[in-house]
Amino acid sequence: MGDFYFENKTGTFLVSHRKALSHHMPSSHFHSTYECYYLMSGKREFFIQDRTVSIEEGDIVIIAPNILHRTTNAEQPKHERLIINIHETLFSPDGSHKEALRPLFEQDYLIIRASLRDRLPIESLAQAVLREMQDKRSGYELFARTLALQLLIACSRHFRQNAVVVPASPSPMHDRISEIVRYINDHYMEELSLHLLADRFYISPYYLSRFFKEATGFSFVEYVNSVRIKEAKKLLEHTSMKVNQIAGKVGFGSVTHFGRVFKEVTGFAPLYYRR
Repeated sequence: MGDFYFENKTGTFLVSHRKALSHHMPSSHFHSTYECYYLMSGKREFFIQDRTVSIEEGDIVIIAPNILHRTTNAEQPKHERLIINIHETLFSPDGSHKEALRPLFEQDYLIIRASLRDRLPIESLAQAVLREMQDKRSGYELFARTLALQLLIACSRHFRQNAVVVPASPSPMHDRISEIVRYINDHYMEELSLHLLADRFYISPYYLSRFFKEATGFSFVEYVNSVRIKEAKKLLEHTSMKVNQIAGKVGFGSVTHFGRVFKEVTGFAPLYYRR
């Protein structure tokens, strides 16, 4: 099966499959959909919220909306993966998904690592999604969406029945960067610069800059901006605060700079996004 990418008109359902030598995620690292990342072969490192984990063939990572994440290259870049993004509005009209998918609503992300036997039903659902998307027979998008939902339910069941997997962090350096990332996540509204944090954590700015990128896949500035914009998005969606107030509240010195970065990260101007 070759590489392909599908996105519906409303952006509420996306399917992307690729066999790749290396991989750079599209520019959006947080979105309003649930993301299901299935690693079909190879090894990857996954930065998610505040830590980097090593995932291996057969692992599934499910990420709640608006959680920052990115895959970074593992030692062996060759891999195959399937990514499905699906919006909660497509889950069920009567709200019955709330119970069926409870682990997804209670956690920021789930990592499913199943035995070969338990992987079979999950694998066959993933393959069925792939077949539907490639054959494009009548009703294929709807059919694939129902399969994606079954896949999420199967993963939720597995999560409930089995011990929770916490994959190891790849190295002590990654743990150190996690500590710094947690600091940024908690203090994004304050002034944050590479030098400030290098001083605070007793490491050289050069070391911090280099290993931050290696561990998270983000440059330092790109990460700080992403966290700030993610918070700004929430305020635009859920409050009537003015754009200049939001800019100050999430740590931007000027509203012009905020507007420019917001458009870079989300593709929209803040006011357009609010509409």
